[in-house]
Amino acid sequence: MSAGKGWGAAISSGTAIILIIAAAALLGLGGLAVVLGRRRPASPRDDRLVAAVDEMRTRMDDLGRDLSEALGRAERESRRNRFLSDLGSSIEFDELLDRVLDAALEVPGFDAAMVALEEAGGQPTTATRGMTAEEAAHPPSSGAGGALSPGPITVSYRYGAADAADTQLIRGGLFVPLVGREGHALGSLALFWRTPGDEPSHERVAAVEQIAATCIPAIENARRYREARQQAETDALTGFFNQRFFHETLRREALRAQRYDRRLALLILDLDDFKAVNDRIGHLAGDAVLAQVAERLRNEIRSVDVGCRVGGDEFAVIMPESTSEDASQLFERMHEAVASMSVPGGGRVRISAGIAELRHGETAAGLFERADSALYKAKELGKDRASVAAD
Repeated sequence: MSAGKGWGAAISSGTAIILIIAAAALLGLGGLAVVLGRRRPASPRDDRLVAAVDEMRTRMDDLGRDLSEALGRAERESRRNRFLSDLGSSIEFDELLDRVLDAALEVPGFDAAMVALEEAGGQPTTATRGMTAEEAAHPPSSGAGGALSPGPITVSYRYGAADAADTQLIRGGLFVPLVGREGHALGSLALFWRTPGDEPSHERVAAVEQIAATCIPAIENARRYREARQQAETDALTGFFNQRFFHETLRREALRAQRYDRRLALLILDLDDFKAVNDRIGHLAGDAVLAQVAERLRNEIRSVDVGCRVGGDEFAVIMPESTSEDASQLFERMHEAVASMSVPGGGRVRISAGIAELRHGETAAGLFERADSALYKAKELGKDRASVAAD
């Protein structure tokens, strides 16, 4: 048994003993008051005794509540410290962000959390917990713009009369800057609440600041490791992740979605009749066309999505916190982006796609098979379209 668990168990046992003794004392005093009331008419002394018993009962109730709250705080603090101690042991970037969010939501009074990290020359990387797909796609802002705040910022959000009664809306947020070595801005850690007027206390803000300070060196280490892996896992021609990275990431995202009851969609697409294009203009020119198509596809992918090249002219997009409808909308944007491309020798680029959304208890392999089957169905229906796998 760890020291934390042993201490918690000792407190629980001690609390139980105190409450049992107090209950026995109260029963004894209550019985004494009843006996006195039966033996003779009530006297001022008996009234004082009854009043003392009632006061003791009230104090014991208050003590029980105080001890229960103290135990709850100790257990939350123990879990948070455990999450914090685990941060340094993780160099997998996505796993680290999950642990940061786990630790942050152990601070009482918050309903959702987000880590937003700046990326060189691209959209920021974000990870969320307790937020809807719409909230994750368009997260609440601190109002500070791109400027790095010197310390925590607390923001309250106001809504119109039509939304005032909606208890699911985010009412406020706490934004804590993440500043690396030499003052380099990494991003921010944000926590949100949905109860009006539930602004965090100084104690809660300090707890979040501690989490932010602890996760900064871990984020820097994980980012360096991720950059090294990306060099080995990126397809040189298209800039997308390669097939090995795709299968590893899909498996990890499927497990995470099942664990936290989150949505996950998968889109698999390829270029229609691209072999004929290669035969007509040659493989070198065909590679140039493929690279141009990949660039247009990549421009339509959200920062939270993972685009991969899984075959010669076949691509896949892993979409966390997304539905099949979100994937269908992504395909429409991609379809429009490549439709205007011209191909040497004439013609245009056409793409087909298969879409599937993760089902409860489904594995990554099952999700991939259903999306791949939907792609073949799109081909059978005439190509240049997307097909959604049936639930």
